[in-house]
Amino acid sequence: MGVAAGPIRVVVAKPGLDGHDRGAKVIARALRDAGMEVIYTGLHQTPEQIVDTAIQEDADAIGLSILSGAHNTLFAAVIDLLNERDAADILVFGGGIIPEEDIAPLKQKGVAEIFTPGATTTSIVEWVRENVHQPAASGG
Repeated sequence: MGVAAGPIRVVVAKPGLDGHDRGAKVIARALRDAGMEVIYTGLHQTPEQIVDTAIQEDADAIGLSILSGAHNTLFAAVIDLLNERDAADILVFGGGIIPEEDIAPLKQKGVAEIFTPGATTTSIVEWVRENVHQPAASGG
C-alpha cells in the first residue's frame, strides 16, 4: 500500500528589518491557492527564527522576501543555519529588491532561485512545483 506525499509545505518569511510585506503576502496566497501549505512568519524575523520554524513545520522550502538590501547577509545566514542543523534538504528561494550582480553569488551560496520585481505569481508557483522535492511515495 503506497502513501502519497502531502502538499508542498513552504515557509514564507521576511528576514531583517523590512517593514513592507505586501509582496510576501501575495506570494504566500498564490502558493496557498495552488494547493500548497504555507506558513507565513510575519515581519522582522531572524534567520534563527526562520530556520526553527521551517524545521518545526517540516517545511519543504523557505521563501525569503527582502527589500532592505541585507539579502547577502540574511540569505547566507539562513543557508548556513540549515546546513548546521542538518536541514540542507529544505530548499531556499527568495525575492525582492536584489541587484542583478548579487544573484549569482547568492546562488553559489545555496539559494536555489531569486525572483526579482516583475516575476509573476504563476512563474513562482510553477518553479516551486518543479523544484521542490517531496519525499517519494512508497511503492506497494
